[in-house]
Amino acid sequence: MKKILSIAVWIIFLAPLIYLFIIWQNLPVKVPMHYNLNGVIDRYGSKNELLLMALIITGVNIGTYFLLSNVHRIKPIRNGLENKDRMQRMAFVISVFLASVLCVIIYSSAHASIEFVPGIILSGVGLLLSFIGNYMYNIKPNYFAGLRLPWALKNEDNWRKTHHLGGKLWFIGGLLMTIAGLFLPFKWGMIVFCIVIVILIIIPTVYSYNLYKQQKTFIELSGPRIPFF
Repeated sequence: MKKILSIAVWIIFLAPLIYLFIIWQNLPVKVPMHYNLNGVIDRYGSKNELLLMALIITGVNIGTYFLLSNVHRIKPIRNGLENKDRMQRMAFVISVFLASVLCVIIYSSAHASIEFVPGIILSGVGLLLSFIGNYMYNIKPNYFAGLRLPWALKNEDNWRKTHHLGGKLWFIGGLLMTIAGLFLPFKWGMIVFCIVIVILIIIPTVYSYNLYKQQKTFIELSGPRIPFF
């Protein structure tokens, strides 16, 4: 099974580059390289610039996958073995996401699509956040992945409650981004995206801090225990 997964991952890594190689001769001299908030192309570049971008994204994809898949080997990593399987699944999904985004960019460059790409990519980001949110429930405290807030890292109960709330928010927020990317103009989709991102960061942070303050107050009120002889 591991051998099949390893082969599949490398196919995913290389698929965008193979696709680019196949259509290379059919690409125009100038290809779209950037879109404005209205989803309209505002900068063109050469085919070589597109190739360089594809190589960089592929390199980042490979590096991210192997880092997440092997983070449990780094010492000391808190709860590394407990998070191993979850990290590997997240690494695989992130690799599929990055490769898919790169394929969409290459397709857009080949077909001079104007309004199609930005919304699709925004929806893909939303699906990725929903997937990560779905896995937040089971991530154990660590210094590498998750909502690594100082109060949550100090207390396992704080971490668990914060990630239960954060997981729900990220899952729902990701779905909202997906819907916005598919059905709203790109400008409005970006507005929804920014609002959701702020919510996904602020609410779990405030919630975790309040839990920390409540726990601290409880300890202070309880006071030191007097031993009986």
